[in-house]
Amino acid sequence: MSNPPMSRRRSGERPSGERPPAPTLSLRPLGFTPAEIEGIVALYASNPGYCRASGEYDPDGVDAERVEADLREEAAAEGSEVLVVRDAEGRLAGLICLLDRHPGDGLPWIGLLLVGGALHRTGVGRRLVGLVEERFRDEGRSGIRLAVLENNPAALAFWTSLGWEEFDRRRDRAMDRPCVVMHKRLG
Repeated sequence: MSNPPMSRRRSGERPSGERPPAPTLSLRPLGFTPAEIEGIVALYASNPGYCRASGEYDPDGVDAERVEADLREEAAAEGSEVLVVRDAEGRLAGLICLLDRHPGDGLPWIGLLLVGGALHRTGVGRRLVGLVEERFRDEGRSGIRLAVLENNPAALAFWTSLGWEEFDRRRDRAMDRPCVVMHKRLG
């Protein structure tokens, strides 16, 4: 059976396989207010799979002081940005850490992308990655990289679905965990 023409579809109905419109998102530097830190802690807690894979946080009791200290350290690093992601209504939707220029390869890197657990599979992560890629493409960058923990197959599947390719395998510097380094060309 073929899909009805647009004019005959009911409001909000899409042909099977057609994606919903991309969510509107805004990115702003993390302000480190108590309310923002509380929201970020809830964001980590809503991602128990990531917490377990990383080994850094207990998903049943994410330590706010540790999260804040880790993010302050990240934000203080030269060329690093810690950005909160908000939806069109101003609700916290995610967190992203970016490095403008990796000391080893000179490319920008995504250090962390965390989307609220309730927002998984809604297009928020895909849209956020698109914004980051667009930003670096507009700056004339040739590519971007990130590392995915080998024990996080869901994250590896997500990045692969967005056209990122395995570039290398190595251990991360902070905790010596096995990672898949991924690369995306920004043509």
